[in-house]
Amino acid sequence: MATYHLDARLAQDIVARTMQIIDSNVNVMDARGRIIGSGDRERIGELHEGALLVLSQGRVVDIDEAVAKHLHGVRPGINLPLRIDGEIVGVIGLTGQPAALRHYGELVCMTAEMMLEQARLLHMLAQDSRLREELVLNLIRSDTLSPALSEWAQRLGIDLNQPRVVAVVEVDSGQLGVDSAMSELQHLQTLLTTPDRDNLIAIVSLTEMVVLKPALNAHGRYDQDDHRRRVDQLLQRMKESGQVRMRIALGNFFTGPGSIARSYRTARTTMMVGKQRMPEQRSFFYQDLVLPVLLDSLRGGWQANELARPLAKLKANDNNGLLRRTLVAWFSHNVQPSATARALFIHRNTLEYRLNRISELTGLNLGNFDDRLLLYVALQLDEQS
Repeated sequence: MATYHLDARLAQDIVARTMQIIDSNVNVMDARGRIIGSGDRERIGELHEGALLVLSQGRVVDIDEAVAKHLHGVRPGINLPLRIDGEIVGVIGLTGQPAALRHYGELVCMTAEMMLEQARLLHMLAQDSRLREELVLNLIRSDTLSPALSEWAQRLGIDLNQPRVVAVVEVDSGQLGVDSAMSELQHLQTLLTTPDRDNLIAIVSLTEMVVLKPALNAHGRYDQDDHRRRVDQLLQRMKESGQVRMRIALGNFFTGPGSIARSYRTARTTMMVGKQRMPEQRSFFYQDLVLPVLLDSLRGGWQANELARPLAKLKANDNNGLLRRTLVAWFSHNVQPSATARALFIHRNTLEYRLNRISELTGLNLGNFDDRLLLYVALQLDEQS
């Protein structure tokens, strides 16, 4: 039983290609002897008894006028087995006088087998790519490395012991249709794998792709600056050659069990927080947004509501937002009065008055570190709401 199935589309391609070589009708039969490709379309679907002889005997079968009269669905000609790795997967038949066709038979058969081999290799590559994508999707969702995942990776030749960091790529396809959006994602996938970068990639949706990047450089170190440069280079290459705009978020680097899943979660949250805070930017890095990324898990919980209460009191009595902006500037300048006053173009006494007013409204002592921290965290959460 053939393990490779010859499909009708490929069979018709073989017919078209081989009929350019020889001025004769060509039929291609599958492993059951049925015609699935032919220069005479009316014959498609017929059972070819000459092909059955080839399949059962494993040899070239010549059919002359006399023999053809005794076989169903057969005309004079020559029929040759199509082989892949020594296994017969179909039959190719040339219509005409066997003696005249014998010189061309081998050439036609060789051409057909080369097309079969190429199609099989492409099929195997596509299958391998799908399996690699499925492995990546499983890795970003798994906090533990199961024996099944390890065996899966081993069969694909992927070393799961290699440290990796996760990047999330978000594509803004705009008005592109589904086919165009997928084409752009596949183009991006090519950029991420050419030249060979050992990236593991999966397309999550029409707008999201995940990349598992080798984390360490040639010296065995995690070089954050090098990763930033690579992200910038990719954005530039995509800008020059693609139709879509994209954003990239690089997560944190972890080691140990579940490290890829944790890195993925930090990358996705970094993307979300980065878009909220810096919508004009196209790249975001976990190290630049550590606190708001870590605080994101509090959103919607009772802890966030408790942290927000003092700031809510301030906002309720700060109609023009002046006090909130003063507080943000104060924290931005490391609670240094002189630097804050200069940044706001106000006198230090004015700053002191505003800070005292903030203390009154929030009920927090800004001279106390814990109270300062509570207010700072509340501001961080407020920027993400």
